[in-house]
Amino acid sequence: MLQLVRTDSSNQDFRDLVQLLDAYLSVKNGDQDAFFSSYNKIDQIKNVVVAYEDERAVACGAFKACEGMAEIKRMYVREDCRGRGLAGQVLKELELWAAHSGYSFCILETAKFMPDAVGLYRKHQYEIIPNYGQYIGVEDSVCMKKAVRP
Repeated sequence: MLQLVRTDSSNQDFRDLVQLLDAYLSVKNGDQDAFFSSYNKIDQIKNVVVAYEDERAVACGAFKACEGMAEIKRMYVREDCRGRGLAGQVLKELELWAAHSGYSFCILETAKFMPDAVGLYRKHQYEIIPNYGQYIGVEDSVCMKKAVRP
């Protein structure tokens, strides 16, 4: 049975999953890794969801404030657990938490060379928007947005 736990960035299971995510992204991002990594620090993230199956941390995600919206960050599912809808469940929990925290929109950034991620967010009604913040002018970035309600 899947259990979704709301926590913060001090959670060790979250930190362990983020290490796996960073290793995965380092390969995907290639020579752009230093740029993208600089925007993925987790020290001050107060809104984290960790998904557990049989007490094993299998997926995570987070959000933080950005331009008056909740920016979805650090989404990851262990490789041996992919294809079962875990990312979607974590994303829905983050959206609900963001809405209950007073946010009307969630935004996020992913990459053109990560079609599975783009597909996940499209499946969950995210729409592509002009790149925001540090992603303005970054050709490989895909920025997306969705209205959320409690």
